[in-house]
Amino acid sequence: MAFGLSGNAASSSEPSPRGSNEKKHAGGNEKAVFTDGYTDGGADIETGSTGEGLSRDLHGRHLQFIAIGAALGTGLFLGIGPTLANAGPGSLLIAFLFVGTIVYSVMVALGEIAAYLPVAGSFTVYAGRFVDPTLGFSMGWIYWFSWVITFGLELTAAGLIIQYWDKSLSIGIWIAVFWLIFTATNFLPIRWFGEVEMYLSSIKVVTVVGFVIFSICVNAGVGEEGYIGFKYWNQPGAFAEFKVSGSTGQFVAFWATLITAGFSFQGTELVAVGAGETANPRKTIPSAIRWTFWGIFSLFIATVFFVGINVPYDDERLSTDKKDASASPLVLVAVRAGIKVLPDIINAVLLTAVLSAANSDLYSSSRILIGLAEDGHAPRFFKRTNKWGTPYWSVAFCSLFGFLGFLNLSQNGTTVFNWLLNITSVAGFITWSLINVCHIRFMKALKAQNIDRNSLPYVAPFQPYLSWFGLFFNVLIILTSGFTVFMDWNTSDFFAAYVSVLIFIVFYIGHKLVFRTKVVPLAEVDLVKGRSE
Repeated sequence: MAFGLSGNAASSSEPSPRGSNEKKHAGGNEKAVFTDGYTDGGADIETGSTGEGLSRDLHGRHLQFIAIGAALGTGLFLGIGPTLANAGPGSLLIAFLFVGTIVYSVMVALGEIAAYLPVAGSFTVYAGRFVDPTLGFSMGWIYWFSWVITFGLELTAAGLIIQYWDKSLSIGIWIAVFWLIFTATNFLPIRWFGEVEMYLSSIKVVTVVGFVIFSICVNAGVGEEGYIGFKYWNQPGAFAEFKVSGSTGQFVAFWATLITAGFSFQGTELVAVGAGETANPRKTIPSAIRWTFWGIFSLFIATVFFVGINVPYDDERLSTDKKDASASPLVLVAVRAGIKVLPDIINAVLLTAVLSAANSDLYSSSRILIGLAEDGHAPRFFKRTNKWGTPYWSVAFCSLFGFLGFLNLSQNGTTVFNWLLNITSVAGFITWSLINVCHIRFMKALKAQNIDRNSLPYVAPFQPYLSWFGLFFNVLIILTSGFTVFMDWNTSDFFAAYVSVLIFIVFYIGHKLVFRTKVVPLAEVDLVKGRSE
């Protein structure tokens, strides 16, 4: 997830993402065709006065950078510092590698479905369509809530980062300024929004690549410490102990790091949330998902590896509670090497990272809300769009949650906000596990309806084993996300760790009791509405 200081997102320009009509631009270029299995057009996305719905103007590069913008943020630049101190470089690297395999299982599963059914809201829609409407309701709302809360969090982080240069300025000023900027950005035509996000995210990518090159030089002996190699893996060592001593303590450290690594990767799946606004989704979505996963995975692993070999885990500066560049392990590499100018540069990049993430958060939450409205889980007016295809009601409503950042201006408000933040932590794992569930059901529905998987635009590898693998470990991580509280019991910490699971259960049971929904029979799963051709 883009923010990690706690340690720890269908249619053409036709009226509906499920409509069957083609839309032509003034220049005569045709949009992609999307079929609807219903003669009445189904439940269309409501439109503004121009009669247009969401516009399919996003390209593969836009999808990639929207996801990169959400995932590659302060969780990487700041969050890995305390984790390195608690677990050591070996546990940190292995945890990120292992969680990467889980994310891969989620991404290829999502790619197979989204390329075939590129609808607004993506996986929140699939849960209701393939499994049970109640599951779609529960998954959609908790996932939406996690991103609108994160939007307010990123705005707060921006203010804290700017205070590195001038502590006299209240963070409230910057929350207001950046709220206005990014709310306005999300009202732009989707193509313009995609370009803005692409350039913001590019800065982060260039920074990480530059850091890797810099770290290689430092490790080879450029800095004041001389040649480093792997000496810090020998002394103080590659594996730290956490909570308890011995090999058990090392395993506890590894498992706690596994959870933190998952938090950092969250947001990668947002590449599919924009499926409903993507040109030529049969080709664009599989390519975007592959490039997004391997891009984020490579950047994460490279950063974690080089921080781990250049900074010993017992460096006291790793455990700081500061929120600006001075807390970044990337800066610590430079400081230990005797380079003084880098903190200001990293702070500027951190600011860009947070702003890019805020931009992605608001976009993604508004499109998730459209998916909920499309399936009848939210008011229908959220589907309305203006002449540029912007869902103005959805964007406006989601943007209001940015004001939650002002809670941090008071002591009691900070406590409330931190509790809300805990919802975002496990919500990503819940979503990943349900994406795997949706894919397993999707494959079974294809078989039940005699549709050959090889006819799909993209076929996920190693199935169904890979989706079952992802489901198992996602659920396991959800259940053990707060396992350390059982080693040193604290009631408040227990509820903080499992509040997402409790809210999801309340959503599910409440909706089930009111609407009495049933699991959708495989033969009746809708594999037509919104299908790409």
